[in-house]
Amino acid sequence: MRNAVVGIDVGGTNSVFGLVSESGEILGRKSIKTGDYERFEDFVEAASEVVESFRIDFPEIKIVTVGIGAPDANYYNGTIEHAANLKWSGVVPLRRSLEKRLGLPIVTTNDANAAALGEKLFGGAKASDHFVVVTLGTGLGSGFYIDGKILYGKNSFAGEIGHMVLFPEGRVCGCGRRGCAETYVSATGLVRTAVELLSEYMIESSLRDLSLRSITSKKVYDAAVVGDWIALEAFNRTAEYLGQVLVDTVMFSNPDTIFLFGGLANAGDLLLPRLREAFERKSLEMFRGSADIRISQLPEAGAAILGAAALAWEEFHR
Repeated sequence: MRNAVVGIDVGGTNSVFGLVSESGEILGRKSIKTGDYERFEDFVEAASEVVESFRIDFPEIKIVTVGIGAPDANYYNGTIEHAANLKWSGVVPLRRSLEKRLGLPIVTTNDANAAALGEKLFGGAKASDHFVVVTLGTGLGSGFYIDGKILYGKNSFAGEIGHMVLFPEGRVCGCGRRGCAETYVSATGLVRTAVELLSEYMIESSLRDLSLRSITSKKVYDAAVVGDWIALEAFNRTAEYLGQVLVDTVMFSNPDTIFLFGGLANAGDLLLPRLREAFERKSLEMFRGSADIRISQLPEAGAAILGAAALAWEEFHR
């Protein structure tokens, strides 16, 4: 009988489960709709049934640990705390509840930290002890792997670059403050920039044919690919904003590599050349050329599972 772990990515819409070998092979994959469970206890029961089903489907495999990446997850306490995109309010005891139900060791962290561990074990950071993973999705997340370990800080919430203030009187953020980086550097931030440009410039754009509510990051991308000036400028400004965020990130963490992950990172030449130029231009002399900006080497379809599984394997080998 060989060992495997279960990696779980808890999202606001879906929770995805994977049975993962030590080499990073995803042996089995299942999912449930997180939003279907108003009560946290019902979610725990459903999640436990999925893990149990792996035991039935793979009798030759011994599940040794379960790793969970979740929004606002506290690594130390094993709790999810005041997650804005989940239905369960307050602090919920994720680790304790699942350990009681499954009789397995459970380890939790937020999704960006899990992504960093996944990059270390299964992606492009195998040879690095100093790197940062930046997740560019609906929001802006970050996981710091510095001096050979994940940076957690006192309360397990270190490294929230998405809520560093980029413009003090800027856009309203979901956290309640103004000008947070993720309101400018994210898929939603890109859309907000495009909408602002449509008001600022009376230049012809295919985006004007859409209602403001129907403009998405994908539609901005599609317009940019065919040379739409408004869409291209939205990407240019996003690259400038992200360049500043990464300059500040490097000044306090001094990594050798910054890995970009998520939908916006896949924009390729619409983002990367301008981003790298802005990053070098804005950097202090002592940091110029010190950090390489690269795209994550984790396969996007299985990255969240692999990140959570990497957390489980790290715990198992402690």
